[in-house]
Amino acid sequence: YGISPQRFQENEHLSSFFEILTTSTDEDNQVYVSTVQACGYPVTAFQWHPEKNAFEWGLSMIPHSEDAIQVTQHIANFFVSEARKSLNRPHARKVLDNLIYNYSPTYCGKAGKGYDEVYIFAEQKAPKYTRCAVHGDCHGHVKL
Repeated sequence: YGISPQRFQENEHLSSFFEILTTSTDEDNQVYVSTVQACGYPVTAFQWHPEKNAFEWGLSMIPHSEDAIQVTQHIANFFVSEARKSLNRPHARKVLDNLIYNYSPTYCGKAGKGYDEVYIFAEQKAPKYTRCAVHGDCHGHVKL
């Protein structure tokens, strides 16, 4: 599911906030907007998976050419460059506790569902909320 470049441009809210960077063609030969970048904000949105060229081998439609791998590398470098601009600097311990390397991927490539590996996380229980005496049903106060 996507939006055509024409409909995108006709929508003043979208076209005044985002610039179209790329378009793609779907299975029915319909052109859709596949990458946009916000004007004046550090926001880039993808309607595709730039990582698949380098890391997913189960589907024949995913290109693995040198150019395709370079696209993946360029987007990864761009993403990291943008993240480095953030002034948010979590403590090293928090970073280490949240690395993906703390989890084991599950191979599912033979299932042919689009991903070779996935991470399966245990369901976490949502915090219990109490009725706020000041705000009624706001969920801003967590019951400890």
